[in-house]
Amino acid sequence: MLSKKLSGNKSYERVNFQQFLCGVMDRNYIYQKKPYEEQIVQAAKFLEEADTVLLGAGAGLSAAAGLIYGGERFQRLFSDFIEKYGRDMRDMYSAGFYPYPSEEARWGYWCRHAYVNGIEPEGLPLYKALYELIKEKPYFVLTTNVDHQFQKSGFDENRIFATQGDYGEIQCARGCHDRVYDAVGMFRQMKQAEKDCCVPGYMVPKCPVCGGKMTMHLRSDGHFVEDEAWNLAAGRYRDFLWENRNKRIVLLELGVGFNTPVIIRLPFEKMMREKKTCRLIRLNLNEAFVPESFEARAVGINADIAKSIDDLKKAVETEQRQAAGKEQKDGSEGKA
Repeated sequence: MLSKKLSGNKSYERVNFQQFLCGVMDRNYIYQKKPYEEQIVQAAKFLEEADTVLLGAGAGLSAAAGLIYGGERFQRLFSDFIEKYGRDMRDMYSAGFYPYPSEEARWGYWCRHAYVNGIEPEGLPLYKALYELIKEKPYFVLTTNVDHQFQKSGFDENRIFATQGDYGEIQCARGCHDRVYDAVGMFRQMKQAEKDCCVPGYMVPKCPVCGGKMTMHLRSDGHFVEDEAWNLAAGRYRDFLWENRNKRIVLLELGVGFNTPVIIRLPFEKMMREKKTCRLIRLNLNEAFVPESFEARAVGINADIAKSIDDLKKAVETEQRQAAGKEQKDGSEGKA
């Protein structure tokens, strides 16, 4: 049932993940007072003037795109689990840590969770709009999301570093070896065979090396496997940072809160402090505050991300039309 995830023959250097992290919290966070419309215009100018874009995406982006883990969506998709296990089933996130009575029950939950959040959804409109916004610029994506939406929405696989894993992969629960396994086909079969919130016993995966339990390839403890593909992606991210160290770079941060701020939010702020050529665009429904010391080099837009991306795309198009008109006018005056 399991198949090794292909990684090719390319050699790679194992990466120390700590080199990307920064644990310094800024004490001077502020909500900017500029009107929303002015913030959008400012962000559009940042994008137009940039040489390259580093996109950092957290859970808030996928929630804005429709992959909501609680509320009506959870109740609709997991009503049988809620009925069976009671009030401990609060949302999809907490349900993942429930002490299920058997491996059949645990995989009964996870096969459905992986299917509805990672396997079944096609590229969502918000992710596609985001791709259209930045595709003309050299870019790289750093994300803690595990739903594969960037790949499904047109982004180059080789420009994505998904630090926390992928819903379509599983690993040894003890991390006994540095391999992950493609489980998309397995989850499809499990979903078809699932009954009474459980999968058949013969479908429960076992580690092909140690014979022990398997688990989702999601960073939740010290056994998370950083395999060859993970290290290659980390190396490409490191190379991107080095190659663009002297360029005008826009840090486009979307839906990153304080659950795991040391992966995206704080390193972005560190880059802002160290490189005056950086510009920060922080989009977040509730936590768009930015360090006051960044002044006019940062814009924090506290609004619905889907609306902000749509408005930002329109503002960039306006900037481009105005620039083209100015260029045409200057050309005409030069000929005269």
